[in-house]
Amino acid sequence: MKIGTPPELPGVSTQTGPAAKQARSPAAAAEDAAQRAASTQATNAPAATASSVTVSSLAAQALGAGTRSPADFDANKVKAVRSAIEKGTFKVNAEAVADKMLANAAEILSHNSRGG
Repeated sequence: MKIGTPPELPGVSTQTGPAAKQARSPAAAAEDAAQRAASTQATNAPAATASSVTVSSLAAQALGAGTRSPADFDANKVKAVRSAIEKGTFKVNAEAVADKMLANAAEILSHNSRGG
């Protein structure tokens, strides 16, 4: 199931608002940004002109469906997190989030310093 699509299970509501944005992965956020950019370009372009979108190699890698394996997805963990969010008991580990943000920033900076 893609983020933002209606759930297949009856009685399960789709989450919106800040909590929904918080639960999205970087790849999903990048995909949404690419879709918004394409939509904006299509809306602002003249009707007779075709538009194209250029995606950086890093964005293409993040969006690439072939880079993920079934082992990257744990359905039981998703159910547990969804249940905790619905009950209001989900706690964000701020230290883990900060560690990941720093690691991602360091990776980006190392790629940029190498000219890539």
